Amino acid sequence: MSGLQSVDWQIASNRQAHHTERFYGKDLLVRRGQLFQVSLTLSQGLSSGGRVTFTASTGPYPSESANTKAVFPLSNGTSSSGWGAQLVSSRNNVLNISILSPANAPIGRYTLNMQISSQGSDSTMKLGTFILLFNPWLQADSVFMSNHAEREEYVQEDAGIIFVGSTNRISMIGWNYGQFEEGILNICLSVLDNSLNFRRDPATDVAHRNDPKYVGRVLSAMINGNDDSGVISGNWSGNYTGGRDPRNWNGSVEILKEWQRSGFRPVRYGQCWVFAGTLNTVLRCLGIPSRVITNFNSAHDTDQNLSVDVYYDPLGRPMDKGSDSVWNFHVWNEAWFVRSDLGPSYNGWQVLDATPQERSQGVFQCGPASVIAIREGNVDWDFDMPFIFAEVNADRITWIYESNGALKKNSSDTHSVGKHISTKAVGSNSRMDVTEKYKYPEGSSQERQVFEKALRKLKPTMSFSATSASSLAREEREPSISGRFKVAGVLTVGKEVNLILMLKNLTSDTKTVTVNMTAWTIVYNGTLVHEVWKDSVTKSLNPEEEIEHPVKIAYAQYEKYLKADNMIRTTAVCQVTDEPEVVVERDIILDNPTLTLEVLDEARVQKPVNVQMLFSNPLDEPVKDCVLMVEGSGLLLGNLKIDVPALRPKERSRVRFEILPTRSGTKQLLANFSCNKFPAIKAMLSVDVAE
Repeated sequence: MSGLQSVDWQIASNRQAHHTERFYGKDLLVRRGQLFQVSLTLSQGLSSGGRVTFTASTGPYPSESANTKAVFPLSNGTSSSGWGAQLVSSRNNVLNISILSPANAPIGRYTLNMQISSQGSDSTMKLGTFILLFNPWLQADSVFMSNHAEREEYVQEDAGIIFVGSTNRISMIGWNYGQFEEGILNICLSVLDNSLNFRRDPATDVAHRNDPKYVGRVLSAMINGNDDSGVISGNWSGNYTGGRDPRNWNGSVEILKEWQRSGFRPVRYGQCWVFAGTLNTVLRCLGIPSRVITNFNSAHDTDQNLSVDVYYDPLGRPMDKGSDSVWNFHVWNEAWFVRSDLGPSYNGWQVLDATPQERSQGVFQCGPASVIAIREGNVDWDFDMPFIFAEVNADRITWIYESNGALKKNSSDTHSVGKHISTKAVGSNSRMDVTEKYKYPEGSSQERQVFEKALRKLKPTMSFSATSASSLAREEREPSISGRFKVAGVLTVGKEVNLILMLKNLTSDTKTVTVNMTAWTIVYNGTLVHEVWKDSVTKSLNPEEEIEHPVKIAYAQYEKYLKADNMIRTTAVCQVTDEPEVVVERDIILDNPTLTLEVLDEARVQKPVNVQMLFSNPLDEPVKDCVLMVEGSGLLLGNLKIDVPALRPKERSRVRFEILPTRSGTKQLLANFSCNKFPAIKAMLSVDVAE
């Protein structure tokens, strides 16, 4: 009876053919629906009557009915559907075999066994294990992406850009996805194995891993630590003791490794771009094309009425009332796959959001929601459409608490929510605006029609004349004055903030205006941290006159309360007697000092390279507790943490460190510098690595 002597998985050639050669490690990684080769050396040749059968199985309870186990014979041709094994050649005792998996097989770790039956006796041998991934290169796979450049970006690119800031000040940070780094694929599979679905019913969960729609939804629940032993714990309080300030992360690799090291306890702390960056890593790692999307002025509508309510007190202070809010920006993901449940018109990009905002089916998970369906207002479809539709389309209603405690509606704004929806362009670091994929142009008739269609689906009993914001606007009295904040000079941490409140009389009568102004430091989602400045003035305005009132906020006033977001919200509530108040608001973002990175030698694979960091303390006081954290896939294994000596006022620091490139091409080096006065200063450098 012939026994097995050795198995050659032909790792290098299989990985090349399956586009998995970039993964670190020595496992056999193949993509579904595509042949892979294996050579078996037997102790003796197969006897003429011998039969060879293979069994491929995945998950703890493999079963043929659930498609998590397949038994298939060695034949001379492979079947077009289902698992198959074909004898390519047999010389002496060596069998060269190609194995085909179905294009809709569940992804994950498989065991392959072989059974040889000859002359009435059977022997079974375990050949080993392999990992099966989604296959965006294959038309029959539901994640197929035909455009080569897009597929390279959305599956193979392991570094990227995430847009942050505010509508009038969009900035970018680098993010290290690192989906090919050592151990990351195993951690991504553990993410699936730690889900509530797997713990409740592992057999069914594993069977559903054939569907990117299912896998994406599970991942959106698992990247946050709510409800399950998910990856990241969210915190928007401004106080990050006991964890890391969300602004300090440079990428997902460290987060995923820390989660695994801790025995799968949520890593502290994350905010939306951290959740999105990490989800992007896991999606790309498993073979689902994905990208990170930023929505500016993103509405968080808690009660599905497509409007968010914002409150002020009579002194101009923004109030933490109600659960609705508008975030300066919010970051989520889009993943690319077909929607067999909705029909072919809704294939393509699907929103997945791992940031815990609202429960869906009892769990903090969100999506997949078809971007095309969002644009059409199909809010009654799966999954979580009303919430995502509101994020980009909600009306913003402003309310003021009068001094007598009464609540008065001040104004409604139908077009400020959902601006500059952005993602990194394919093949470059520039910003690509995808707003028109989410909604018709602001102010167009289609845009309002879609909004009213969505409202009708959500609140079929409401009468429209009373609810749509356009009709509310007609009831409002036109204000007799207008106001806006203008920035004067540069906005830099450590310097005085200079703004000008511009007030204009829109009538031909003289007007007297009382203005109550405040400034608060905030977290980017609108969490109020601390009031840092306030002022009240009364101004007389001649007919059609515009006046300027300067606003100055000293560094000493805001320094203790500024968060790593560097955001200050200034508000002016302007009151003309017997008229509705006019609320003027502006969020400003202060610039950090520059952190400069430069490569001192030519970068080559496997040759150490010196890099220099330069930083000047711009303040008139010392900075201490300085730490530099550096990472970059293909440039250094893991991350570097360097303690930097304290800096005297205006002193310049120069730190040198070494990196060791492991892969050629353009790689992204990311640095984060933190100290007691600057919680998170970012720098990013593209390094061209020669072979």
